[in-house]
Amino acid sequence: MAEHLSIGLVLPDVLGTYGDDGNALVLRQRARMRGFDAEILAFKLGDAIPDDLGVYCLGGGEDTAQTLAAEHLITDGGLTRAAWSGRPILGVCAGLQVLGESFRAGGRVVDGLGLIDATTVGLQQRAIGEVAATPTKAGITADLTEPLTGFENHLGATLLGPGAEPLGRVNRGTGNCDVAASADVADGSRQRFAEGAVQGSVIATYMHGPVLARNPQLADLLLAHALGIALADLEPLEIAVIDRLRLERLK
Repeated sequence: MAEHLSIGLVLPDVLGTYGDDGNALVLRQRARMRGFDAEILAFKLGDAIPDDLGVYCLGGGEDTAQTLAAEHLITDGGLTRAAWSGRPILGVCAGLQVLGESFRAGGRVVDGLGLIDATTVGLQQRAIGEVAATPTKAGITADLTEPLTGFENHLGATLLGPGAEPLGRVNRGTGNCDVAASADVADGSRQRFAEGAVQGSVIATYMHGPVLARNPQLADLLLAHALGIALADLEPLEIAVIDRLRLERLK
């Protein structure tokens, strides 16, 4: 079990539009509350990304920003090597798209890192508002039992290939794509109700909030994998205000 946890905050200068750097803060705080030595290491555009950190977080951004992020991360290679070695990675919104095979930005198709078997095209109208989903328990998320909740705000329609599984099945909101985007694909019903993606050690979602503040079990799942222990072996944290807020958002 790791006693020191290094949390990589990846490109907050270009993937920090929606406050998703809060996910790194949640991981650090929940680790420290359990007595672990945890620190956040921020890497900006142009910085080399180490491949040996405990866990990595990527957030959301606009078209130009995410294009710059993808180009840098592909050239650098550190995050890809981290994924290959099984380091847990969380990508949110543009972070999800950047981790996929390709996405549309600025009127063109941009290559992603290819860590998720997914392509992102355009929605007919912006998906914005509360979203809730039931975990699929795919892959690394097998131990998730609690509903997922967040706030989506995106114009991308992300279609999952056979190598990726949804993080959740949508109960409220749009999720990865709308009916139009999924109508012409063979597994349209799977696509239409999908939220996020899971592949290898990568977990991705369109949920802001930040997502780990709104979903403490998901935060603890990432912590457990980063620390090399089972989720069940993490000391429980009783934080009443979080429980109350989750009840309100899941009504």
